[in-house]
Parts: sequence; structure tokens; C-alpha cells
Amino acid sequence: MTVARSETTIDRVHLDLINPQTEKHTMNSDQQQAILTIALLAAFADGANDDREREQLRRLAESLGGEPGAANLPAIYQQVLLKRANLKDAAATLVEPAQRQLAYEMAVCVCDADGRQTEAERQFLADLALTLGLDSSVTEPANQQAEAMAELASTAVPLAVTTTAASVPAGPVVASVPNIPEAEIDRSVLNYAILNGALELLPQSWASMAVIPMQIKMVYGIGKAHGYELDQGHIRELLATLGVGLTSQYLEQFGRKLLGGLLGKAAGGLVKQFGMAATGVAFSFATTYALGQVAKRYYAGGRQMNSKLLQDSFQNLLGPAKEMQAQYLPQIQQKAGSLDMGQIMTMVRGG
Repeated sequence: MTVARSETTIDRVHLDLINPQTEKHTMNSDQQQAILTIALLAAFADGANDDREREQLRRLAESLGGEPGAANLPAIYQQVLLKRANLKDAAATLVEPAQRQLAYEMAVCVCDADGRQTEAERQFLADLALTLGLDSSVTEPANQQAEAMAELASTAVPLAVTTTAASVPAGPVVASVPNIPEAEIDRSVLNYAILNGALELLPQSWASMAVIPMQIKMVYGIGKAHGYELDQGHIRELLATLGVGLTSQYLEQFGRKLLGGLLGKAAGGLVKQFGMAATGVAFSFATTYALGQVAKRYYAGGRQMNSKLLQDSFQNLLGPAKEMQAQYLPQIQQKAGSLDMGQIMTMVRGG
């Protein structure tokens, strides 16, 4: 299957739908919330959400609900959690074919956030396609792209010894000296942050799917530099401990892009200047940079940081990282201009 592709008409329609600068196709708040409702329903489709994942999604809803113009997103989360929201009502709000396709693609991405789809998730997506009135010519490319990215993400980090992210190893604390200069690790973290910020600027709706695999690769490299061979289970547990679970990361990205259409000129700064992509750029850059710095401290210190210290360290680094994003915006834009989906898939694969 060929995965590299240039910008398509559908990609451009997606930009029009969620770009506040565009009059044609712009969604209203009800339609945007309908898509977020569908994405949240997808997040709960496998029935495997534990209390920590629910807490991450709750915080996400509160965070997005605090944005100017965002109408009661925490209430949407509650409606989904209490099973008072349904696909039929949400789909009825989406009147344009491109809106329905965007909702389906977002649901597919969310279902694939934590690996290959379960049977329950596949059934959910089949029901969603039927409810949205989408035929296989629309749904199959989305499913194939998701399957390809999930397969690449699952092989982005070699299988090794599984560990628990926040566990304290037995015996004395042994600091780990990296086998490469610390300045080189810092440059690598910054480069990953710039890359993930650039992914948010690409027209392809699938580009955001590469952010998390690239974060996993970054953490793997940092651990390996300190003498630790890690697998994806360990790294995903570390991300979850920091409060950046995979499902909530996807919903954060999609939610802020959708809310870009609501924010419009009501918000100043980067959102006003760069439209729907700006908050996604800031989020992915800052999250990646803070994650890299926490991982560096964690492995350098012999993996002795407990969950609370990991979380506090990550949160304390997010603010400065968001300020750095503006400084590196020209590099982020330049990087975005040099990328296409074929290159992104190759990077995720490890080439």
C-alpha cells in the first residue's frame, strides 16, 4: 500500500472546515461539539478505560471548556460518560459530507491511539460509518491509513525488557551517565519538539497521528543513551504517569484544532495570526520538549523519580516550553514546508 501522498482536495476541505479565516464550510459550535462527542464516544468504545484514563479525559474536557467560545465541553464529557450521548444525534448535526468524513477520521485516530483496534472499536466504527452515511470509498482509505500508522508505531521501538515507569528499583541509587554528550541529547529533544510542532501545520489530517510515535522514539533514544533498553509498554506507562495518555493526546490535538474555528478573532496572539493550527503547534512542541527533559532527568537519576515527582516536573516544564515555542516558530514553519506524509511514515518506521 502506498502511504505517501500530496495534499488532496479532501485535505483542503478539512482545512476549510476548521480554519477561522475561511468563510466557506466553517462549522458552527454545535457541529464542532458533535465531532468532539463522536471522538469521545470512540475513546470509550473499547470499554477498557481505567480510572486514570477517565481522569485524563475529564481534565481535557475542563481544559478545552475553558477556552473562549467553547460551549460547555465538560458537559459533553459528562453526557458521554453517563451514556446520554449517542451517535445518531451527533451525526444528525453534521450536514456536510466533509464534516461527516472528518468526524469518522477523528474517531479512527482515537480508536488507534493505544494500538490496533479491538473488536469493540471495529464495531463502533462500522456503526459510525452507517450512521454517518459513509460508504467504503470514504471509510476504507481512513482505515488503511490508521492501520499503517498503528503498525509502524508498534515497531517504532524494539521489544526489550518491560519495566514500570514510576517504580523504584531495589538497591542503592545509581546515577546513569549518558554515553553521548548531554548537549546532544538536548539538541535531539529540541529537534523532536520542532518536528512535532511542524506536524501540526501540515494539511494532511493524518499528520497528527505521528506525534505520539515520535515522542515514543524520543524517549526510547534518551533511555538508551543512559544504558536502558526500553519497550513501548514502559514508555507508554511513563507518558500515562505524566498525564499525557495516548487517547487524551489525540483528543487534545483534535479538540484544539476544532476550537480554532470557534476562537477566531476572539482570541489574540498566535491563534489570531495562524488560525486553527497554532494551538496544536504549541501543544505538541511544549509536550514533546517537556517530556524529553523529564525523561532525561528520570533516566539520569537511575529511574528513582516517583509518580508525583514525575508529574510535578512535567507540569513545571510545560510553561517554559510553551514560551520557547514562539522563539522556534520560524524553524517549525520551515520544517513543515519540507515534510510530506511519505517522509513522516519513514521517520516513524525508523528510517
